[in-house]
Amino acid sequence: MSMFALLSTLIALSAVSSYINYRTIKLPTTIGVMLVGLLASLTLILAGPFATSLRTEAAGMIEQIDFDHVVLHGMLAFLLFAGSIHVNLDELGREWLTVALLAVVGTLFSTFVVGYTTWYVLGWLGWEIPLLHALLFGALISPTDPIAVLGLMKKAGAPRQLEVQVAGESLFNDGLGVVVFLVLLQLAGLDGAGHAAQTPPSVLGVMGLLLTEVGGAVVLGLGLGYLTYRMLKQVDNYQVEVLLTLALAMGIYALAEALHLSAPIAVVIAGLFVGNQGRAFAMTEKTRIHVDTFWELIDEILNVVLFLLIGLELLVLPIERGWLLAGMLAIPIVLIARWLSIGGILGALRRIRPQARGAVTILTWAGLRGGISVALALSIPANDSRSLILTLTYFVVVFSIVVQGLTVAGLIRRVGQPSTEARDAH
Repeated sequence: MSMFALLSTLIALSAVSSYINYRTIKLPTTIGVMLVGLLASLTLILAGPFATSLRTEAAGMIEQIDFDHVVLHGMLAFLLFAGSIHVNLDELGREWLTVALLAVVGTLFSTFVVGYTTWYVLGWLGWEIPLLHALLFGALISPTDPIAVLGLMKKAGAPRQLEVQVAGESLFNDGLGVVVFLVLLQLAGLDGAGHAAQTPPSVLGVMGLLLTEVGGAVVLGLGLGYLTYRMLKQVDNYQVEVLLTLALAMGIYALAEALHLSAPIAVVIAGLFVGNQGRAFAMTEKTRIHVDTFWELIDEILNVVLFLLIGLELLVLPIERGWLLAGMLAIPIVLIARWLSIGGILGALRRIRPQARGAVTILTWAGLRGGISVALALSIPANDSRSLILTLTYFVVVFSIVVQGLTVAGLIRRVGQPSTEARDAH
């Protein structure tokens, strides 16, 4: 199948899935589309010999898609830029300490808690894997993906403080999570072919790599963001200005990857700069409307395609029956690790800054995992642990999107808003 035919098929399936969801299931678009994909995959799997040829053709199409390459080296540039240009820098500035601690300390804490706990539990179940491989799972599953939940939080009337915290954390922990994952991949001694490396990097080397990738990405994002801002100020034509923002999102991501910097962090910094300074001082009202409409449309289309792919990926995942219990146990492990990290950080911050009602519970449950986690798991080179890690990842991602995504609005209404008596008292 040619690339055009493959892309056309994906867009057509995404459109039909969106239509089915809108007409029948009536769930939030991304969640509904993923469920349609999951149901289609399960139907083909359960049909067994009655649909062998159809399942083979469908699986062949999915195998043609390099999921981790498509997400990590394609979609992510657009999705992160689309998210960052709509974040208010003033609001983010008021929550900078909380966001920084959640994105950095929270991600690192979750990585090690999930990794060590998973390693112990798998050993207890008889599925022993190297500790560093378990830590790889911790790193890829710790970044949160708020794509499906931010709209639900707004509809449920979540405090604005929580919306900013969720959006800010997810924008930055994606970039940090990818860096930590790559560092652990190197520490695990895996090259592109899955062979052990001869000399694992030192602790100082790891710290230097982190500082270089993250710090360099921040500088690159600010530099190209400012350059694009100056260009936007000299133009009053929305077609040209939309094209400039598109060039920035794609160009900075590609350049950061070529320079071995954190591309996600670079594109987020640039998006924040253009979305605030550029919006305020370099765009007319007409241009702002067109830029917002363009990036909202890009965001919606790519998310629908991404979540459909997550559902269809079930067709080609090497899941064994003996791993089902491990997959189910991975869900509470990830949730407890997030609850501990959120609780510790917000508990310490309450002494200097008040937090929203029910913040720990809501932020824990709103921490959805998505396509980035699946893509990172698929990018692990072939080894004895890879298929098991993929199974654990898929269980957590599907549970978080379907169960957490569909219940977070009710949770917000229950614990995140003051009771009627409390409101009347005020």
